[in-house]
Amino acid sequence: MTETQTTKSHGVTLSDLAAGKVKSLLEQEGRDDLRLRIGVQPGGCSGLIYQLYFDERTLDGDLVADFDGVEVVVDRMSAPYLDGASIDFADTIEKQGFTIDNPNAGSSCACGDSFS
Repeated sequence: MTETQTTKSHGVTLSDLAAGKVKSLLEQEGRDDLRLRIGVQPGGCSGLIYQLYFDERTLDGDLVADFDGVEVVVDRMSAPYLDGASIDFADTIEKQGFTIDNPNAGSSCACGDSFS
C-alpha cells in the first residue's frame, strides 16, 4: 500500500487504490461535493463498528485530510480510535470493498466490521 499523503489533522491514511476507487464512485454519482467520512460507533459483536460513507456535511470539530483530491473526514470523537488506521481497497476473487487496518483494534470479529 502506498500512502498519498500523511496529515496532522487526523491519523487516518488512504491508499492510492482506495482514493482512486472513491474518485470513481463519486464520478459515477456525478457529485463533487461529497467527502469520505470514517467514524466509529457502539455496536457490532466486538463493541465498536466502523462507519464509512460519503457525506456532504461538515460538522463542528471534524478533522479533514486530503489524499490526491479525496477529502477524508473523521469526527473528533472517533479520531482517537482511528489514529494510525489505513483505508485500502481490495478487489480480488475472495473480497471486494474497502478495508480498514486499525492498529488500535485489540480484537475484532470474524467479519472484520467491528472491533474493541
